[in-house]
Amino acid sequence: MLSKHEQDDTQIAPLYGSRAMVAPIPKWTLAEGEMAPDAAYQIIHDDLTLNGNPLLNLASFVTTWMDPQARDLMMEAMPVNFVDAPEYPQTAELERRCVSIIADLFNADATGETAVGTSTVGSSEAVMLAGLALKWNWRTRRAAQGKPADKPNIVTGSNVQVVWDKLARYFDIELRCVDMTHERTVIGVPEAKALIDENTIAVVGILGSTYTGEFEPIQELDAMLQALNKETGWDVPLHVDAASGGFVAPFAYPDLIWDFRLPTVKSINVSGHKYGLVYPGVGWAIWRSREELPDDLLFHDAYLGEDQITFNLNFSKASNQVVGQYYNFLRLGREGYTRIMQGLLETSAHIADAAEASGHFNVISAKDALPLVTVTLKSDEHYTCHDLSDKLRERGWIIPAYPLPPKADDVSCLRVVVREGFSRDMADRLMEDVLRAVNALNARPPAAPKRVRHTRKAQAVC
Repeated sequence: MLSKHEQDDTQIAPLYGSRAMVAPIPKWTLAEGEMAPDAAYQIIHDDLTLNGNPLLNLASFVTTWMDPQARDLMMEAMPVNFVDAPEYPQTAELERRCVSIIADLFNADATGETAVGTSTVGSSEAVMLAGLALKWNWRTRRAAQGKPADKPNIVTGSNVQVVWDKLARYFDIELRCVDMTHERTVIGVPEAKALIDENTIAVVGILGSTYTGEFEPIQELDAMLQALNKETGWDVPLHVDAASGGFVAPFAYPDLIWDFRLPTVKSINVSGHKYGLVYPGVGWAIWRSREELPDDLLFHDAYLGEDQITFNLNFSKASNQVVGQYYNFLRLGREGYTRIMQGLLETSAHIADAAEASGHFNVISAKDALPLVTVTLKSDEHYTCHDLSDKLRERGWIIPAYPLPPKADDVSCLRVVVREGFSRDMADRLMEDVLRAVNALNARPPAAPKRVRHTRKAQAVC
């Protein structure tokens, strides 16, 4: 980000017919006088028109449409500080209901224990909280054994979202990554096992990779950990990063076993603002039982009116995200969520079929996964995925081009994320524009095709 001193322009100079906006306005310092609210609105409104169109942003998993009634409720909740539970007890009650509903979706009742959880500012905070709990529990086990607890590690695939790199760096945990291959773009179970030792605080399985939408073999990871723990006397748990798939699998794939039905799954994070269908940003962290949440991480405070327990990285936050989540649960129920997820999967399958039929693409995403389509170019094309992505921006489509994780990052792909609000008609429009862009690039190939390699460091499997 550039500082104001590195910018050439120092003023906003709107030329409107309005007499309120005939003089330049400071851009990097506070103006001396006030401005009419309509004038301030218009300046910012016009500035934001340079953003991409959320409907055409097929890069993002984040919800871009909600019912008008949900928007009204969320606007009403904007002034309510969520942390002020004594003053706003019903908002706290809605959070408890949401936690109970999500725990039920994740089959916590099958454990015979009582699940606990909390709302977060997206899955990133949920991952941080779950990671801290995993580290604290491992440290407690090591202390009980009289062993050192200064070298924790966590095992993931190299396809994890960057939040896991942040967790490792911020909280002094070694991140051990199973590298991808051209044939395997999710974590490998034998490869993960080879990285585990007595200092492993957890193995992470992803329910919906952001690269290809695939579900990782979580049931197989659980079976491996059960056997390994029995053999070694360790107690290595499994955490499921269900940021993208946690609100897809229970409705689209109810028979898929990935959640608290598996004994080593101790915690799950999920993003409400992805397929939970809520505007950003809300996430959820769920633990299979109260015993998995160390007391040492819980804080008591009474200065808001009465004693309350908090476990979060943020303190103050708006209540509207929790309200929006509960609205969706109340409004849609299982039937509504199932209908939406099936519709999104049908649309993504339609796009995948059209991409394959075009003869220009190889579809590498799985159909029994997230509602997205990931493709690579045929080897005989004279341009790259990045060139095609740039060409599609001319029509307003935002479709990311990126390399696969190490050590498969010599392959680049394009990804289309299908969200609520993206119709079958829009999918057909997209494919028409894709073929138009392909024809234009074939007619005039770029002199220097654009290429990008992955920046995450590859790690050899032990």
